[in-house]
Order: sequence, then structure tokens, then C-alpha cells
Amino acid sequence: MCYEVVARIVYVMSTTAGASTASAHAATSQPPSAEPAAGQTAAAAASMAAAKPAGRARGWQFRFAVLSLIWGFSFLFIKVGTQGFAPLQVTLGRVAFGALVLLTMLAIKRERLPRSVRTWAHLAVAALFLNVLPFSLFAYSELTIPSTLAGICNATSPLWGMALSVVALSEDRPTRRRVAGLGIGFLGVLTVLGAWQGFAGTDLTGTAMALGASLCYPIGWIYVRRTLGGGGHSHLAMSSAQLLLAAAQLAIVTPLFTTAPAHLPLVPLLAVFALGALGTGFAFLLQYGLVDEVGPTTAQMVTYFVPLIATAAGVVLLHERLSWNTPVGALIVLAGAALTQSKPRARHTSGPRPGSSAD
Repeated sequence: MCYEVVARIVYVMSTTAGASTASAHAATSQPPSAEPAAGQTAAAAASMAAAKPAGRARGWQFRFAVLSLIWGFSFLFIKVGTQGFAPLQVTLGRVAFGALVLLTMLAIKRERLPRSVRTWAHLAVAALFLNVLPFSLFAYSELTIPSTLAGICNATSPLWGMALSVVALSEDRPTRRRVAGLGIGFLGVLTVLGAWQGFAGTDLTGTAMALGASLCYPIGWIYVRRTLGGGGHSHLAMSSAQLLLAAAQLAIVTPLFTTAPAHLPLVPLLAVFALGALGTGFAFLLQYGLVDEVGPTTAQMVTYFVPLIATAAGVVLLHERLSWNTPVGALIVLAGAALTQSKPRARHTSGPRPGSSAD
């Protein structure tokens, strides 16, 4: 789901002076646009993907669909998890199971975690803004708002990212297209919330938490981009360390604000396991494989399917009510997010224009 973040953050970590991230979606993460692998441009990553064996390339659509489903169902898993555990406990289980998946893959590949104290310090901040805070805020928000609304709020992350990058990243300059996308996106948010009705029927606290969670992602992306770009570590090692630090932070905080559950209800426990192992751990591996195979531009499109799947899952499986303004507003949000990530076509100036002199 956020988008999720593990996938997104690692692609941002690989860039030093590239374009601003969206995504996402990764979380991943973003949407959040997926940045190319370390030391590569988007064109190089796309070229590398084109060079993959044809048999492997033909299967990327299936993995794309699986990733969309996993991230889309993450909000349903959060809602079910909070029915048996406190929000902080859901988040702790999520990052712990996710870290277990990545550490297992790290051991299989015989890679090592980063050794630099400076890297671990920066990753601790990244873990706070990209895992601990947003995951916890989404869990708390779903105590009072539907999972469908949480999924749509998550889609505002690229809008926050565009607004923040203009202030924090000097190389990112606003264009009329991106500013228009920002305005359209937040108009979509107001449509989802039913602003013309005075936000009637909407829990503003829960909604604010979900929007705050989506804001945490671009803050974390910008921090990582400024501090950890070009570090030379693999995406898998950096993400594993980040989730370990997130689990450590939550292991300290959770006992202070919650009491241990008297029993472990099966369905919520399975939901938390799926949220961590699939939505945070396995999803990272899928996303990284897609970027490696088909390039970041195609891989990042998964972000636009997440709120649609989250809405369908909430309505069909959790029987959440859906008024007309929710899907309409969600489409407006996605249109705005797409505009903030779009780039104008480059003009070809190398040859003479029709009817002009060649000299």
C-alpha cells in the first residue's frame, strides 16, 4: 500500500539528483514514482528491462496484478487487524513480519546489512517517517473511518510530495501542469469528503490521521533523498535495516501505550501477518523485480490501481457503504496525482522545421 513504502523508499534512495518522487508505493510506495536502480537513469533502467529474456518479460503483467491486489487489500487487512489488536500492535506486527521476509531473502542472497553508524542513524529517521508514523496513523484512522476512505486518502501522497518538493528540493520547479494537478487532486479530496454537505457523516479526526499518514511518506522520501542517495548499499539491505529499526522503535513504544492482548484472535492475527509478510515484505520484492524488468515508469502505474482495489475490497468484503461522491472523488484525486507526475513531451530541435532553410 503505500503504497507500500518499502518499495518506494528504496528507489528514492538510489537517486542523487533525479526528478522528485511521487508514488510510491512501497513501499512503497509514491504515486509515487519509482526511481531507477542505483546509479541508473530511468532510460537506463528501461533499457535494462528491454534486454531481459522474452519469456520472463511476458510474465510481468501477472506480477503487476498481484502487487496491485496485495497493496489494495492492505487497508482491508488493517481494518480486520484492528478488530483484535490495538493499532500500535497491528503496526508492530506488520513491520516485524515484513522485516522477517526481507531478512530471509537477505540471508538467501548472502548480503550484509549496512555497517555505517551514519547510515543506520539516517535510516532510523526514515523508518520513523516511512513506516512507524504512517502505518500507525492509518491503523488509528481505521478505527473510525472505512478502509475505502483510508485507501483514497493514501492516494494523496503524490500531491503532498509535489507540494513539499517545490519547497525542499531546489531542482524541482513547479510547472503549470503540476500545479493544476495539485489543485485537481485536492478538489478530489473535498469531493470524497462531501465538503458541500459540511463534511456530514465523516469522522474528521480519523480522516485527518489518514491524510497525515500520506503526508509522512513524501517527508521521508525527501529526507532519504537528501541523506542516503548513492550510498552504495543494495535496496534489499537498506530496506531490511529500515524495517528492523521500525520494529525496534515500535517495540519500545507499543508496551507504553497498550496492554498485551489476553488472547490472539485468529482472523485478526492472519490479517496482520498478511499485512506484514505480503503487503510490506513480499510486495517490496515484487516491486523491485518489476522495476528491474519493465522499468520504473510502467511499474509505478500500480499506484493508480491501489485505491480502486481498496474501495472494491471494502465494499464487497467488509460491506462498507459507498456514496456516489467517494468513487468520483477518488478518480479526481488519481487524475490530479497523475498530472503532478507527468512530464511535458520534449521538443525535437535537432533537425530543420518543415519549410525552413537547412542552413
